[in-house]
Amino acid sequence: MTADRGGDPHVRHLLGAYVLDALEAEECGPVAGHLQQCEACAAAYVEVADAVSLLALLNVDDLLE
Repeated sequence: MTADRGGDPHVRHLLGAYVLDALEAEECGPVAGHLQQCEACAAAYVEVADAVSLLALLNVDDLLE
């Protein structure tokens, strides 16, 4: 999954794919490096990772309610 970064140096737009291990190999390193240095993106990463973890707890019946 390659996304156009435009002029934004942050990686928030890639976090969903990063958490799901759906990024291209060449994108993972820069995202990981950015997360180590940017508190705002690191906080957003935690929120996305938490949401993905919670989704894993749902089953089909939960989604149909």
